[in-house]
Amino acid sequence: MIELEGLTKRYGDKVAVDDLTFRVRPGVVTGFLGPNGAGKSTTMRMMLGLDRPTSGDVRIDGTHYDRLKDPLTYIGALLDAKAVHGGRSAYHHLLCLAQSNGIPRRRVDEVLDTVGLSAVARKKAKGFSLGMGQRLGIAGALLGDPKILMFDEPVNGLDPEGIHWIRHLMKSLAAQGRTVFVSSHLMSEMALTADHLVVIGQGRLLADTSMAEFIAHNSRSYVRIRTPHRERLLDALHQEGVTVVETGGGTLEVDGVDAAPIGELAARHQIVLHELSPQRASLEEAFMGLTAESVEYHAHGQAPAEAPPAPPEGPARPGWGDGWGRN
Repeated sequence: MIELEGLTKRYGDKVAVDDLTFRVRPGVVTGFLGPNGAGKSTTMRMMLGLDRPTSGDVRIDGTHYDRLKDPLTYIGALLDAKAVHGGRSAYHHLLCLAQSNGIPRRRVDEVLDTVGLSAVARKKAKGFSLGMGQRLGIAGALLGDPKILMFDEPVNGLDPEGIHWIRHLMKSLAAQGRTVFVSSHLMSEMALTADHLVVIGQGRLLADTSMAEFIAHNSRSYVRIRTPHRERLLDALHQEGVTVVETGGGTLEVDGVDAAPIGELAARHQIVLHELSPQRASLEEAFMGLTAESVEYHAHGQAPAEAPPAPPEGPARPGWGDGWGRN
């Protein structure tokens, strides 16, 4: 487990990390999200003792990183895949790490095989592609068979096969009961990988919640309907106190109601439906909505992202079943 209590880092007048308190628990993949300049890298560096906090505390399994004996056997991290001596082979880079942390030599061959670099183990790292460098960095994180793993942009430079591999690797490590903490800007991949999210903006904690709850609380979900009997369906829904938004092209949108009761209502009134589909926001949309006001850098001529529209208010009719209440 990684525990942060009031973690703060200042550089002169600049507050990079502002009173962060959260826990990264074992058994799940925890995603670490935030806009550029949010303080993610600084936070991860303080976790590993590379930067000293101005105030607050961070502990790895209850201990400060600099007090861990053979730290690679407690926590493995990939922060910068380029942090490799280019004149060393992949094998000797990992062997050096292993010998400095009391890790058996056989473990070097094991992790090289795990990340798919056995065939180039004796080649110098300076000749590696970006994706090969990422795999070598991941091998270094896995080297001590640690209970805690931390990855910063782990899919950077990987091809589709490599992305699929690292996704399932992280999930399997969490399934073994390990603590997995991963930072990434690739929202589509994070949505497939993370179970829990920690989101920061301008150094402050914005969210610490499950993936499902994060999307539900920071975006709009609704049911989209298309029917050739639009007026009849509108009348039926209005009779039940349901608010409907007409979006053009014959499409209707309903907030706060599940799809199943709408389908049952249409069936009772013998109304044909061409579409009845729940619409859920993506992780990217929810993230943009939450962090819109904490984005530090905007491209020239680009307006800040807007938060998703709030669901329209409508009368709630008492007496209906659970499916008709607001979520």
